[in-house]
Amino acid sequence: MAILHINEQEFEKEVLKSEKPVLLDFFATWCGPCKMLGQVLEQLQEEQTDYKIVKVDIDENPELTRTWNVTTVPSLFFLKDGEVKDSAIGFLPKPVLEQKLKAL
Repeated sequence: MAILHINEQEFEKEVLKSEKPVLLDFFATWCGPCKMLGQVLEQLQEEQTDYKIVKVDIDENPELTRTWNVTTVPSLFFLKDGEVKDSAIGFLPKPVLEQKLKAL
């Protein structure tokens, strides 16, 4: 499954009502650490099917960005059954992401 790039209209269905755990990434196209993280997320997505990775562009979705109080990118949220179980700000290496996802 490919990484989903979603907007505000798709958010509830793809994130809050997802049957699988979700790694939610708020990012910006101009953000260097976001680009580095994007490469790691691509690797993770290719290697598994137990969770889904969803990306939200903060510049294209300002209301969603405000609702989630995102002030720094990348901002990551780890959700299960529509609830935030963990979160992180900034670039995280692949082993740390894998550990957080396994904890879901």
